[in-house]
Amino acid sequence: MVGGWYTEDIMFSTPEKNIEQLHLEPHQIVADFGAGSGAYTIAAAQALGGTGKVYAIDVQKDLLTRLASTCKDAHLGNVSFIWGDLEKPGGTKLREQSVDVVIVSNVLFQAEDRKGLLDEARRVLRQGGTLLIIDWTASFGNLGPEPSQVFPELEARKLAESLNFSFDRTLNAGNFHYGLILRKGLFTTAASHATPSVTSYSSR
Repeated sequence: MVGGWYTEDIMFSTPEKNIEQLHLEPHQIVADFGAGSGAYTIAAAQALGGTGKVYAIDVQKDLLTRLASTCKDAHLGNVSFIWGDLEKPGGTKLREQSVDVVIVSNVLFQAEDRKGLLDEARRVLRQGGTLLIIDWTASFGNLGPEPSQVFPELEARKLAESLNFSFDRTLNAGNFHYGLILRKGLFTTAASHATPSVTSYSSR
């Protein structure tokens, strides 16, 4: 099981700038895998301008409770919260092919089953949907994860491509992280933006 990396990693990799590079469109559906303290959830919800939906998913219920309170205080009404295990099939509780964008930031390095996690991302993404991977490039003297936990960019790309993701471009994620943008399948297709059914609890 894996939860969000919720220390002050935003000092090194700014969620707002990374989300800006994603070019989110109004009414899109976004899933934040391993939402943690919610930096990417909040940045994505704000980038959508109150439209669409952001699903904050984490295995740690206490983090989701705090994030729900933060979103309520910030008047972010387009966020819902899902307690789930990202590494299990169906663990996000989202329907198949119901999401436009999946964010996996500072999660792969701590995942026990990285393939299982990216399989779940593939399951919920629509054909042509976007996968954003951000992770540490090194341990940096244990400033980041333990050296044995570091999941290199090349390996992350190779694993994603083995699961039928196609490489789109890199993202400038700062001096300590790499960023990869990939697409599900070989071709982008038009998709409906209907809100998927989930088992979740909300701040509202």
